[in-house]
Amino acid sequence: METRVGPGAREAVFAQLADAGRAEQVAQRLTDGIVLGVLHPGERLPSEPELARRFGVALITVREGLGILREAGLVETRRGRDGGSFVAHDEGGHRSLLTTRLRALAQVELSDMAVYFGAILAGAAERAAERAAEGDGERLAAWLAAADFGTAASARTNQGGFFLEVAVLSQSARLVREQIRLQAEFGPLLLLGLDDEGARVEVVARDRAIVRAVAAHRPAKARDAAGALVRGLSERLLAAKARIERGGALDEPVSA
Repeated sequence: METRVGPGAREAVFAQLADAGRAEQVAQRLTDGIVLGVLHPGERLPSEPELARRFGVALITVREGLGILREAGLVETRRGRDGGSFVAHDEGGHRSLLTTRLRALAQVELSDMAVYFGAILAGAAERAAERAAEGDGERLAAWLAAADFGTAASARTNQGGFFLEVAVLSQSARLVREQIRLQAEFGPLLLLGLDDEGARVEVVARDRAIVRAVAAHRPAKARDAAGALVRGLSERLLAAKARIERGGALDEPVSA
């Protein structure tokens, strides 16, 4: 099966920034897209003017943000007719980057972010179950069945896509916008636990529970299933944080 990146996942990367004028936010948003696998190694990014338009910032801000990514080794710039900014290849899976980010956040911050993420996803799942049209549940099930969760990278990309598919089915523009924002901000960390094969199997099972509830128009079941999904992911994230603080490595098996 191939990795399926829905349009919502790319919208999450390129959505307008809340606080325009900060190059660090441009760099962080693109970094999240790279780490999540939404932006692929070797992919050419949109032009600088196009990035400025999408993010709602000045051209100089985009250039400064890309400079931060170049210094971090995440992006490389090529000159000439076929030039531009390209996502760099990274065989290490951006482990050092994510480890640094985890160290910078306190356990309580991670826990609070997970609770808020779970609340938004649960609300979206509940609304999706209430509002799904005939056939929406079947289409969501087909999307999930075709998604590849066999590797950590493909699982992170497809799980992010699943979150957004659920948000879209809620038919709430506000919930979709908030899901996109949270995924760009917190998604790369929340999905760290998908390095573990057992976690991927568990996540797919919980995704299927959400799909069944949406297809059956059972809002309470959909909300509960979404909450259980995010709780499981956040438990693995907090375990990874604790392990790093003890001097362990991010890529060690994570116990739920």
